[in-house]
Amino acid sequence: MTDKTHLVDHITGHRRMRRNRKADWSRRLVQENRLTVDDLIWPIFLVEGVGIVEPIAAMPGVNRLSVDKAVEAAQLAADLGIPALATFPNIDLDLRDDHGSEALNANNLINRATEAIKAKVANIGVITDVALDPFTSHGHDGILRDGEIVNDETVDQIVKAAVAQADAGSDIIAPSDMMDGRIGAIRKGLDAAGHQNVGIMSYATKFASGHYGPYREAISTAGLLKGDKKTYYIDPANGAEALRDAALDVEEGADMLMVKPGLPYLDICWRIKEAFGLPVYAYQVSGEYTMVKAAAANGWIDGDRVMMEQLLCFKRAGCDGILTYFAIEAARILSKS
Repeated sequence: MTDKTHLVDHITGHRRMRRNRKADWSRRLVQENRLTVDDLIWPIFLVEGVGIVEPIAAMPGVNRLSVDKAVEAAQLAADLGIPALATFPNIDLDLRDDHGSEALNANNLINRATEAIKAKVANIGVITDVALDPFTSHGHDGILRDGEIVNDETVDQIVKAAVAQADAGSDIIAPSDMMDGRIGAIRKGLDAAGHQNVGIMSYATKFASGHYGPYREAISTAGLLKGDKKTYYIDPANGAEALRDAALDVEEGADMLMVKPGLPYLDICWRIKEAFGLPVYAYQVSGEYTMVKAAAANGWIDGDRVMMEQLLCFKRAGCDGILTYFAIEAARILSKS
Protein backbone atom coordinates (compact mmCIF):
# COMPACT_ATOMS: atom_id res chain seq x y z
CA MET A 1 0.00 0.00 0.00
CA THR A 2 1.31 3.41 -0.91
CA ASP A 3 2.07 5.55 2.10
CA LYS A 4 -0.06 8.66 1.74
CA THR A 5 1.17 10.33 4.88
CA HIS A 6 1.56 14.04 4.25
CA LEU A 7 3.99 16.53 5.72
CA VAL A 8 1.03 18.04 7.58
CA ASP A 9 0.44 14.70 9.35
CA HIS A 10 3.99 14.75 10.66
CA ILE A 11 3.71 18.39 11.73
CA THR A 12 0.43 17.83 13.60
CA GLY A 13 1.28 14.39 14.94
CA HIS A 14 -1.68 13.04 12.91
CA ARG A 15 -4.06 15.32 14.81
CA ARG A 16 -6.27 17.31 12.46
CA MET A 17 -8.74 19.74 14.01
CA ARG A 18 -10.79 19.93 10.84
CA ARG A 19 -11.90 16.29 11.03
CA ASN A 20 -14.73 17.17 13.43
CA ARG A 21 -15.72 20.16 11.30
CA LYS A 22 -16.10 18.34 8.00
CA ALA A 23 -19.90 18.11 7.88
CA ASP A 24 -23.00 19.58 9.46
CA TRP A 25 -23.74 16.34 11.34
CA SER A 26 -20.26 16.14 12.84
CA ARG A 27 -20.26 19.81 13.82
CA ARG A 28 -23.56 19.24 15.63
CA LEU A 29 -22.15 16.22 17.43
CA VAL A 30 -19.26 18.18 18.93
CA GLN A 31 -20.97 21.53 19.57
CA GLU A 32 -20.11 22.60 23.10
CA ASN A 33 -22.78 25.22 23.79
CA ARG A 34 -26.33 25.70 22.59
CA LEU A 35 -28.76 28.58 22.76
CA THR A 36 -32.38 27.70 23.49
CA VAL A 37 -35.50 29.72 24.13
CA ASP A 38 -35.11 28.82 27.80
CA ASP A 39 -32.09 31.14 27.93
CA LEU A 40 -34.05 34.28 27.01
CA ILE A 41 -35.49 37.03 29.21
CA TRP A 42 -37.35 39.79 27.40
CA PRO A 43 -37.11 43.36 28.77
CA ILE A 44 -40.16 45.47 27.95
CA PHE A 45 -40.98 49.14 28.54
CA LEU A 46 -44.23 50.35 30.09
CA VAL A 47 -46.18 53.55 29.61
CA GLU A 48 -49.49 54.88 30.90
CA GLY A 49 -52.63 54.67 28.78
CA VAL A 50 -54.62 52.07 26.89
CA GLY A 51 -53.91 50.49 23.53
CA ILE A 52 -50.50 52.16 23.25
CA VAL A 53 -47.63 50.71 21.23
CA GLU A 54 -45.16 53.60 21.05
CA PRO A 55 -41.96 53.10 19.00
CA ILE A 56 -38.66 54.10 20.59
CA ALA A 57 -36.62 55.92 17.97
CA ALA A 58 -33.23 54.89 19.35
CA MET A 59 -34.24 51.21 19.55
CA PRO A 60 -35.73 50.07 16.23
CA GLY A 61 -38.33 47.38 16.77
CA VAL A 62 -38.75 48.15 20.49
CA ASN A 63 -41.86 49.90 21.82
CA ARG A 64 -43.26 51.37 24.99
CA LEU A 65 -46.42 49.47 25.87
CA SER A 66 -49.49 50.33 27.89
CA VAL A 67 -50.43 47.72 30.48
CA ASP A 68 -53.01 46.01 28.24
CA LYS A 69 -50.45 45.73 25.45
CA ALA A 70 -47.84 44.49 27.92
CA VAL A 71 -50.22 41.65 28.80
CA GLU A 72 -50.47 40.80 25.09
CA ALA A 73 -46.67 40.91 24.83
CA ALA A 74 -46.38 38.58 27.82
CA GLN A 75 -48.76 36.13 26.15
CA LEU A 76 -46.71 36.25 22.95
CA ALA A 77 -43.54 35.57 24.92
CA ALA A 78 -45.17 32.69 26.79
CA ASP A 79 -46.46 31.18 23.55
CA LEU A 80 -42.89 31.22 22.20
CA GLY A 81 -41.60 29.55 25.35
CA ILE A 82 -39.72 32.55 26.77
CA PRO A 83 -39.51 31.97 30.54
CA ALA A 84 -39.64 35.54 31.87
CA LEU A 85 -40.09 39.25 31.23
CA ALA A 86 -38.24 42.15 32.84
CA THR A 87 -40.34 45.32 33.08
CA PHE A 88 -39.20 48.96 33.06
CA PRO A 89 -41.60 51.89 33.47
CA ASN A 90 -41.64 55.26 31.73
CA ILE A 91 -43.77 57.28 34.13
CA ASP A 92 -45.16 60.77 33.74
CA LEU A 93 -42.61 63.47 34.52
CA ASP A 94 -44.93 65.14 37.03
CA LEU A 95 -44.78 61.96 39.17
CA ARG A 96 -40.98 62.12 39.50
CA ASP A 97 -39.28 63.81 42.44
CA ASP A 98 -35.88 63.93 44.15
CA HIS A 99 -36.66 60.85 46.24
CA GLY A 100 -38.38 58.67 43.64
CA SER A 101 -41.44 58.57 45.85
CA GLU A 102 -43.67 57.05 43.16
CA ALA A 103 -41.66 53.83 43.47
CA LEU A 104 -43.44 53.27 46.79
CA ASN A 105 -46.93 53.62 45.30
CA ALA A 106 -48.52 50.18 45.43
CA ASN A 107 -50.62 51.16 42.41
CA ASN A 108 -47.80 52.58 40.29
CA LEU A 109 -47.27 51.64 36.66
CA ILE A 110 -44.83 48.80 37.18
CA ASN A 111 -46.94 47.17 39.90
CA ARG A 112 -50.15 47.43 37.89
CA ALA A 113 -48.39 45.79 34.96
CA THR A 114 -47.16 42.97 37.19
CA GLU A 115 -50.62 42.35 38.58
CA ALA A 116 -52.17 42.33 35.10
CA ILE A 117 -49.58 39.99 33.61
CA LYS A 118 -49.67 37.55 36.51
CA ALA A 119 -53.49 37.50 36.44
CA LYS A 120 -53.78 36.72 32.74
CA VAL A 121 -50.64 34.91 31.56
CA ALA A 122 -49.75 31.56 33.06
CA ASN A 123 -46.23 30.16 33.24
CA ILE A 124 -44.24 33.32 32.67
CA GLY A 125 -42.06 34.97 35.27
CA VAL A 126 -42.01 38.70 35.99
CA ILE A 127 -38.72 40.33 37.00
CA THR A 128 -38.86 43.88 38.37
CA ASP A 129 -36.14 46.43 39.04
CA VAL A 130 -36.27 48.57 42.19
CA ALA A 131 -33.72 51.21 41.15
CA LEU A 132 -35.16 54.68 41.53
CA ASP A 133 -34.00 56.19 38.21
CA PRO A 134 -37.37 55.81 36.41
CA PHE A 135 -38.98 57.65 39.35
CA THR A 136 -36.52 60.47 40.13
CA SER A 137 -36.55 63.96 38.69
CA HIS A 138 -32.74 63.89 38.34
CA GLY A 139 -32.38 60.51 36.59
CA HIS A 140 -30.17 58.91 39.23
CA ASP A 141 -30.72 55.47 40.75
CA GLY A 142 -30.88 56.85 44.27
CA ILE A 143 -31.77 59.83 46.43
CA LEU A 144 -29.76 62.91 45.53
CA ARG A 145 -28.79 65.30 48.32
CA ASP A 146 -26.25 68.15 48.05
CA GLY A 147 -24.82 66.65 44.89
CA GLU A 148 -24.37 63.18 46.41
CA ILE A 149 -26.32 59.97 45.90
CA VAL A 150 -26.91 58.98 49.52
CA ASN A 151 -26.50 55.25 50.01
CA ASP A 152 -28.36 54.31 53.17
CA GLU A 153 -31.52 56.34 52.61
CA THR A 154 -31.68 54.98 49.09
CA VAL A 155 -31.45 51.42 50.44
CA ASP A 156 -34.32 52.13 52.83
CA GLN A 157 -36.39 53.41 49.91
CA ILE A 158 -35.71 50.50 47.58
CA VAL A 159 -36.48 47.92 50.27
CA LYS A 160 -39.96 49.44 50.56
CA ALA A 161 -40.31 49.47 46.78
CA ALA A 162 -39.18 45.84 46.58
CA VAL A 163 -41.84 44.75 49.07
CA ALA A 164 -44.49 46.66 47.09
CA GLN A 165 -43.36 44.91 43.91
CA ALA A 166 -43.47 41.52 45.59
CA ASP A 167 -46.95 42.32 46.94
CA ALA A 168 -48.00 42.98 43.33
CA GLY A 169 -46.79 39.54 42.26
CA SER A 170 -43.21 40.06 41.12
CA ASP A 171 -41.37 36.74 41.02
CA ILE A 172 -37.84 38.12 41.09
CA ILE A 173 -36.60 41.46 42.38
CA ALA A 174 -33.63 42.71 40.34
CA PRO A 175 -32.01 45.74 42.00
CA SER A 176 -29.82 47.65 39.54
CA ASP A 177 -28.97 50.66 41.71
CA MET A 178 -25.55 49.40 42.93
CA MET A 179 -25.98 50.78 46.45
CA ASP A 180 -23.89 49.06 49.11
CA GLY A 181 -25.81 46.58 51.27
CA ARG A 182 -28.97 46.58 49.20
CA ILE A 183 -29.14 42.84 48.57
CA GLY A 184 -29.08 41.89 52.24
CA ALA A 185 -31.52 44.66 53.11
CA ILE A 186 -33.95 43.61 50.39
CA ARG A 187 -33.73 39.95 51.45
CA LYS A 188 -34.55 40.86 55.04
CA GLY A 189 -37.37 43.14 53.93
CA LEU A 190 -38.92 40.54 51.66
CA ASP A 191 -38.70 37.82 54.30
CA ALA A 192 -40.22 40.06 56.96
CA ALA A 193 -43.14 40.72 54.61
CA GLY A 194 -43.66 36.99 54.02
CA HIS A 195 -42.08 36.89 50.57
CA GLN A 196 -39.56 34.13 51.22
CA ASN A 197 -40.23 32.65 47.76
CA VAL A 198 -39.46 35.87 45.87
CA GLY A 199 -35.96 35.66 44.41
CA ILE A 200 -33.28 38.31 44.01
CA MET A 201 -31.38 38.65 40.75
CA SER A 202 -28.63 41.05 41.67
CA TYR A 203 -27.18 43.42 39.13
CA ALA A 204 -23.94 42.29 40.71
CA THR A 205 -21.60 44.05 38.32
CA LYS A 206 -23.16 47.05 36.64
CA PHE A 207 -20.54 49.14 34.90
CA ALA A 208 -20.44 52.89 34.25
CA SER A 209 -20.85 52.21 30.55
CA GLY A 210 -21.54 54.26 27.45
CA HIS A 211 -23.88 51.54 26.18
CA TYR A 212 -26.99 52.69 28.09
CA GLY A 213 -27.98 55.70 25.98
CA PRO A 214 -30.99 54.27 24.12
CA TYR A 215 -32.39 52.81 27.35
CA ARG A 216 -32.37 56.25 28.94
CA GLU A 217 -34.39 57.52 26.01
CA ALA A 218 -36.81 54.62 26.48
CA ILE A 219 -37.58 55.59 30.10
CA SER A 220 -37.19 59.34 29.48
CA THR A 221 -34.25 59.95 31.83
CA ALA A 222 -31.67 61.04 29.25
CA GLY A 223 -32.55 64.72 29.54
CA LEU A 224 -32.97 64.57 33.31
CA LEU A 225 -29.64 63.10 34.37
CA LYS A 226 -27.49 65.52 36.32
CA GLY A 227 -23.83 64.49 36.28
CA ASP A 228 -22.95 60.82 35.83
CA LYS A 229 -23.25 57.56 37.75
CA LYS A 230 -19.58 56.85 38.35
CA THR A 231 -19.85 57.15 42.14
CA TYR A 232 -21.96 53.99 42.31
CA TYR A 233 -21.48 52.04 39.05
CA ILE A 234 -18.24 50.10 38.49
CA ASP A 235 -15.35 51.50 36.46
CA PRO A 236 -15.15 49.55 33.15
CA ALA A 237 -11.41 49.15 33.81
CA ASN A 238 -11.90 47.17 37.03
CA GLY A 239 -12.36 43.40 36.94
CA ALA A 240 -11.17 42.53 40.44
CA GLU A 241 -13.47 45.16 41.94
CA ALA A 242 -16.38 43.66 40.00
CA LEU A 243 -15.64 40.26 41.54
CA ARG A 244 -15.54 41.76 45.04
CA ASP A 245 -18.88 43.45 44.40
CA ALA A 246 -20.40 40.17 43.27
CA ALA A 247 -18.95 38.34 46.28
CA LEU A 248 -20.71 40.74 48.65
CA ASP A 249 -24.02 40.16 46.88
CA VAL A 250 -23.54 36.40 47.19
CA GLU A 251 -22.86 36.75 50.93
CA GLU A 252 -25.93 38.94 51.34
CA GLY A 253 -28.24 36.34 49.80
CA ALA A 254 -28.53 36.94 46.05
CA ASP A 255 -30.11 33.98 44.25
CA MET A 256 -28.81 34.96 40.82
CA LEU A 257 -26.13 37.31 39.52
CA MET A 258 -26.21 39.62 36.52
CA VAL A 259 -23.49 41.29 34.48
CA LYS A 260 -24.42 44.55 32.73
CA PRO A 261 -23.61 45.40 29.94
CA GLY A 262 -23.07 42.03 28.35
CA LEU A 263 -20.80 41.60 25.35
CA PRO A 264 -17.97 43.96 26.44
CA TYR A 265 -17.82 42.09 29.77
CA LEU A 266 -17.78 38.41 28.76
CA ASP A 267 -14.65 37.97 30.86
CA ILE A 268 -16.59 39.10 33.93
CA CYS A 269 -19.40 36.64 33.12
CA TRP A 270 -16.89 33.80 33.04
CA ARG A 271 -15.04 34.87 36.17
CA ILE A 272 -18.25 35.23 38.18
CA LYS A 273 -19.60 31.87 37.07
CA GLU A 274 -16.30 30.18 37.92
CA ALA A 275 -16.00 31.95 41.27
CA PHE A 276 -19.50 31.50 42.69
CA GLY A 277 -21.42 28.83 40.77
CA LEU A 278 -24.71 30.70 41.07
CA PRO A 279 -26.91 31.22 38.01
CA VAL A 280 -25.36 34.06 36.00
CA TYR A 281 -27.12 36.30 33.50
CA ALA A 282 -25.91 38.94 31.08
CA TYR A 283 -27.94 41.98 30.10
CA GLN A 284 -27.41 42.66 26.41
CA VAL A 285 -28.18 46.34 26.86
CA SER A 286 -29.81 48.90 24.59
CA GLY A 287 -26.58 50.15 23.04
CA GLU A 288 -25.53 46.62 22.13
CA TYR A 289 -28.94 45.99 20.56
CA THR A 290 -28.97 49.27 18.65
CA MET A 291 -25.49 48.78 17.20
CA VAL A 292 -26.55 45.48 15.66
CA LYS A 293 -29.79 46.96 14.37
CA ALA A 294 -28.08 50.02 12.88
CA ALA A 295 -25.35 48.01 11.16
CA ALA A 296 -27.91 45.56 9.78
CA ALA A 297 -30.13 48.39 8.52
CA ASN A 298 -27.15 49.73 6.57
CA GLY A 299 -26.43 46.33 5.07
CA TRP A 300 -23.05 46.11 6.78
CA ILE A 301 -23.79 42.86 8.64
CA ASP A 302 -26.26 40.00 8.55
CA GLY A 303 -28.35 41.11 11.52
CA ASP A 304 -29.92 37.75 12.34
CA ARG A 305 -26.61 35.92 12.12
CA VAL A 306 -24.82 38.42 14.36
CA MET A 307 -27.72 38.43 16.82
CA MET A 308 -27.65 34.67 17.22
CA GLU A 309 -23.86 34.56 17.37
CA GLN A 310 -23.73 37.12 20.15
CA LEU A 311 -26.42 35.36 22.16
CA LEU A 312 -24.55 32.06 21.82
CA CYS A 313 -21.33 33.73 22.97
CA PHE A 314 -22.98 34.62 26.27
CA LYS A 315 -23.63 30.92 26.80
CA ARG A 316 -20.00 30.08 25.99
CA ALA A 317 -18.92 32.66 28.58
CA GLY A 318 -20.81 30.78 31.29
CA CYS A 319 -24.15 32.59 31.31
CA ASP A 320 -27.28 30.69 32.21
CA GLY A 321 -29.42 33.22 30.37
CA ILE A 322 -29.55 36.59 28.66
CA LEU A 323 -31.77 39.63 29.08
CA THR A 324 -32.13 40.77 25.49
CA TYR A 325 -34.38 42.98 23.38
CA PHE A 326 -33.83 40.37 20.67
CA ALA A 327 -35.77 37.76 22.68
CA ILE A 328 -38.82 37.55 20.41
CA GLU A 329 -36.75 37.54 17.20
CA ALA A 330 -34.37 34.94 18.58
CA ALA A 331 -37.20 32.75 19.88
CA ARG A 332 -38.84 32.72 16.47
CA ILE A 333 -35.59 31.67 14.81
CA LEU A 334 -35.01 28.98 17.42
CA SER A 335 -38.54 27.61 16.92
CA LYS A 336 -37.66 26.90 13.29
CA SER A 337 -34.32 25.23 13.97
